[in-house]
Amino acid sequence: MIDDVIQKVKIGSLNVQDVFFDSLRKAYGNEKFDCWLQRKSEEEAYVLKEEGKLLGFLYLKEECESSLEINPIFELKRRLKIGTFKIDAHGTVLGQRFLSIILRKMLNEDYNFTYVTLFEEQTRLIGLFEKFGFMKWGHKTNGELVLYKDLSVNNDIYKDFPRMNLSNQNRRHLLSIKPEHHTKLFPSSRLNTEKNHVIEDLSFTNTSEKIYLTSMRDVPDMLPGDSVVIYRTAEWGKSAEYSAVATSLCTVVEMRNTSSFNSLEEFLKYCGKGTIFSREELVNYWQKSSYRYILKMLYNVPLNKRIIRRDLIGRVKIERAGYWGYKLLSDEQFHKILEIGEVNESFVIN
Repeated sequence: MIDDVIQKVKIGSLNVQDVFFDSLRKAYGNEKFDCWLQRKSEEEAYVLKEEGKLLGFLYLKEECESSLEINPIFELKRRLKIGTFKIDAHGTVLGQRFLSIILRKMLNEDYNFTYVTLFEEQTRLIGLFEKFGFMKWGHKTNGELVLYKDLSVNNDIYKDFPRMNLSNQNRRHLLSIKPEHHTKLFPSSRLNTEKNHVIEDLSFTNTSEKIYLTSMRDVPDMLPGDSVVIYRTAEWGKSAEYSAVATSLCTVVEMRNTSSFNSLEEFLKYCGKGTIFSREELVNYWQKSSYRYILKMLYNVPLNKRIIRRDLIGRVKIERAGYWGYKLLSDEQFHKILEIGEVNESFVIN
């Protein structure tokens, strides 16, 4: 069983003889890598385990130095270095999860440059980094490829991720999700989101891409690039004024109708990587046509301060009347949500 969270642990607490590290020893040399593990034993890394065995390892480091080992050379500058990063072959979902941690840390801690070194044969990992906006800088003297990402605007929702580009004419929406589904899709809702608390979301289930199944009639109007405010509906038996809250910001990737899939297997393959539902549940939905619309979103950032329905009505000026499953928001309302939700400005491209 895979644990549901990526943990942040001291490197010295790990079983350094785990076969997970064998490929890194082969790449960097046994003695050199073992010395590195020993030297970093009191520092922390992000890890994911399965029955005690490592599936993922990520070490991040602040760097403020120049480097002649990289061509073109690195001038003296503050950077976020992706020091050591490895995931076992469980598809791109796990890689996206770790990459989200890197990029949110980059923005939350005001880095304007992050980079990683990879061997040319790590093609899948290179492809994942490039999808999310990393570009080729050059090479290290040992032959490793150097990829970097800065704050350049690409006008691409993946390459600019986790930033949201609000300089376009795309629309803004409020979309509701029931509490039991919301907790699985956006586990950060379980964390303390008091003022000045920066959320470090380490949940494995909180992948970058989200699949949302629904039959709400207005959802087909949502277009790629549109911004979405996720609204968790009230808990059973509690007042919606205080229990229903806006929690997260997403960007629409695409919307599809179940009729656009040629087969059940095509439908399952599309939904499988970003949905909270089991295969059995998805098969049932397909057979009964329970949900006609499938919305794929990129999960950009949780609100640092959740906004209760009372404030969405009183301060954001969302009309109380009407259906709260979906609402179209004005630009003014959306920016007010950013303000009240205390979203770090680094996450927004204006």
